[in-house]
Amino acid sequence: MSNTIKHQGIVESIDGDLVKVKILQSSACSSCSVKGHCNLSETKEKIIDIYDKNAGDYIQGQKVLVCGTTSMGMKAVVLAFVMPFLVLFFSLFMTMEITDGDEAVSAIVSICALIPYYIIIYICRNKISRNFSFNLETINN
Repeated sequence: MSNTIKHQGIVESIDGDLVKVKILQSSACSSCSVKGHCNLSETKEKIIDIYDKNAGDYIQGQKVLVCGTTSMGMKAVVLAFVMPFLVLFFSLFMTMEITDGDEAVSAIVSICALIPYYIIIYICRNKISRNFSFNLETINN
């Protein structure tokens, strides 16, 4: 099993060490043979910023592979889904215990407990982004 995730993309622009690459993010059903007859399949264009010391080696419009590790994907899942769930879960049950089972107050407090979590994530975004670095590989046609 490979430890890398690769997406084909096209270099949009280059500015110093920053390379902007456009990739197509497709849903799971995008490879289905009947996708043209159903409205569920969709693709989205995403622009990814990649800092590369060899940015001068790429040209606008060039096809490249954007490579990341599977561990980055797992870190992203933990930050985006697992941690907020744990904050919600623990704050709900702590508030239920403190308010003697008042569900409405507990629900509101537990949802509001997510606000500091996302503020912390926003404040630490630069530190977090250093842990999520992508590499570029050229595609030889």
